[in-house]
Amino acid sequence: MWTPESWRRKHAAHQPAWPDQAELETIEKQLSSVPPLVFAGEARDLRASLGRVATGDAFLLQAGDCAESFDGFNAVAIREKLRVILQMAVVLTYSAGVPVVKVGRIAGQFAKPRSSPTETKNDTELPSFLGHMVNDLPFSEGDRRPDPQRLLQAYNQSSSTLNLLRAFTKGGFADLRRVQAWNQEFVSSSNEGQRYQKLASEISRALRFMEASGISSQHPEIAEADLYTSHEALILQYEEALTREDSLTGDWYDCSAHMLWIGERTRQLDGAHVEFLSGVKNPIGCKIGPSATPDEVVGICQALNPDEIPGRLTLITRMGAKNVTELLPPVLEAVDAADIPVVWACDPMHGNTFTSETGHKTRHFNDVLAEVQGFFEAHRQAGTHPGGIHVELTGEDVTECLGGGEAVEPQDLGKRYETMCDPRLNGRQALDLAFEVAELLSGDQEA
Repeated sequence: MWTPESWRRKHAAHQPAWPDQAELETIEKQLSSVPPLVFAGEARDLRASLGRVATGDAFLLQAGDCAESFDGFNAVAIREKLRVILQMAVVLTYSAGVPVVKVGRIAGQFAKPRSSPTETKNDTELPSFLGHMVNDLPFSEGDRRPDPQRLLQAYNQSSSTLNLLRAFTKGGFADLRRVQAWNQEFVSSSNEGQRYQKLASEISRALRFMEASGISSQHPEIAEADLYTSHEALILQYEEALTREDSLTGDWYDCSAHMLWIGERTRQLDGAHVEFLSGVKNPIGCKIGPSATPDEVVGICQALNPDEIPGRLTLITRMGAKNVTELLPPVLEAVDAADIPVVWACDPMHGNTFTSETGHKTRHFNDVLAEVQGFFEAHRQAGTHPGGIHVELTGEDVTECLGGGEAVEPQDLGKRYETMCDPRLNGRQALDLAFEVAELLSGDQEA
């Protein structure tokens, strides 16, 4: 029988080696009594919206930081990240003519699994950096020691971030009548920004026409935006502590975010992460990499969505540009044959990471786009719906990913390489990708 703590009877992969269990238990107890960050009704609303994505009537845009930072926390950074997400959503909605469900990798994305539990420099071995929820980036014994107090800091920063997001999305910043004001200075001077400005002018003219025709543009669909939050549910003590029983339905919800996902490294069917997320009623995601077999993916669907509820499960494929057209179709066909409703989303970032000649971990925009194109092609072959994209981006003018319309060259990477973990698209590259995806989606709709 599932309970919020039943995951403890299973193997939990990629968990920190907490040095003080008593301190960890004290923090867990504190977190179990704090107010929820999100509410069950909001999670149900997202599930309903994702249900429309599953049936091909909407598109999912899931985007945000690879790993949020305690150090870089400020209102401007949150606003600029939201601005890019809103711009991408407008491009997709207006160009492709479909509603866009907006889900941020935000207000909780503080933990990251790593390929090795330790890191060695100059013959010194220390725990790997697992994100600010666990430890710190500098390579010292004190910084790399897993600290349970960081779980409380992650909760508090998530709460502040959510307050800001709600103010921005409901308080006028996300109003479509401000669509031209969303262009950032470093974006507006680019080819992508000029293309966006043209689209924004068309939207503004359409809104003025509505007003002149007596149709109010004060409708919430125009004046406000719905943005849901998500993160990888990696640190299970944190997730369990924020799980609450809904007073209306009696169901359990992980109230740390609207949507949680399981990573490629922790999707073991007999593992603790699948066990935990199988019992909460939030919308759930699961990353699917090139090693996943069709039978494994069908097993994941049966474990995480046994009641076959549309919008409950999103499968986020991350095959790599070179593998997607070969490896994805058999998986699509197997899940389709099992008749389990899922949202199919493409993560074109994690399968295309490499180390540049300058020593920077990076991705090339052309590879990111190629995987998205392969994703759409695989769905055309299988007769299934390409439901969304899942990307790592920032509102900062960084130089972390190569290529794009305003090409970032290898020698540029060191100029503004600011990520704590994985390389992110900047605003220009994110807009460029949105226009490319809109064309693919328009073609898919017409087909």
